[in-house]
Amino acid sequence: MYNVKTLKKLIPPPLYRTIFLLSRYVGGCFVDIGNWILKENDGLVPPVRMNFIGAGNFRAIGFEFLRFFTEFCDLKQNDKVLDVGCGLGRMALPLLTYLNNGTYDGIDIVPKAIKWCREKISPKYINFHFHLSDIKNTTYNPHGKIEASDYIFPFEDKYFDFVFLTSVFTHMLSEDVDHYLHEISRVLKKNGRVFSTWFSINKESLELIANNKSAIRLSERTNFDAKVFVEKPQYPEDAVGYGEELIYSLHKKNGLEIQQPIKFGSWCGRTEFTSFQDIVIAYKR
Repeated sequence: MYNVKTLKKLIPPPLYRTIFLLSRYVGGCFVDIGNWILKENDGLVPPVRMNFIGAGNFRAIGFEFLRFFTEFCDLKQNDKVLDVGCGLGRMALPLLTYLNNGTYDGIDIVPKAIKWCREKISPKYINFHFHLSDIKNTTYNPHGKIEASDYIFPFEDKYFDFVFLTSVFTHMLSEDVDHYLHEISRVLKKNGRVFSTWFSINKESLELIANNKSAIRLSERTNFDAKVFVEKPQYPEDAVGYGEELIYSLHKKNGLEIQQPIKFGSWCGRTEFTSFQDIVIAYKR
């Protein structure tokens, strides 16, 4: 009997993702019809059939992360905020009313996501801006024209108070992550904060992976010295994990100091956790 984990191992990620998105689209159509009949959508939550960023309640997840931003990073209502990998606005949604004196900029590589946010959010909230970046990614934008390691964030130096990335570094290789951290450090003000999520590889997570407890089996190493782990070498950006010491060194190299300890997630099968992915919080000193 095949389960979801077994099928995911056997099917190439592009095909698996196509099947996943098709099934979600079909199921989402029924949910969207129900929401329309019940008038439960305020127009700021995208149709379920459009969602490409994972399962869960769109609105509830966004508000969960707003709590993380305020509790762990002291996000203020007048901060200038950058959302790297903003998607369909899941994290922007709870910030619409919170950033009453601040600004928000979101960048993403998926055209339909940026189109949605520009049409539904920006006209109502003029301090929210969305930017399309045609960056190549084997999972989300395979025909992109710009390499992630060459992409320059379209913002001036020392502009933002707070930068966050949710489920972005989990789809990027080390050269690209290094460059993004450099750009983040460049656009951050002194003492600015960075909130990012990772698959952090350490002794505990390796043991859980070896014992088949993990939802994502990051057991293939792309570079032994760098301690970068992937689920499928032929499609490396589908899921990427980093050795914990590498996460620290990449931040330090780019002038960012990690607040210890890392807040570990449940992705590898932990019974005590903060969220699904591991949360890293850093400051520009």
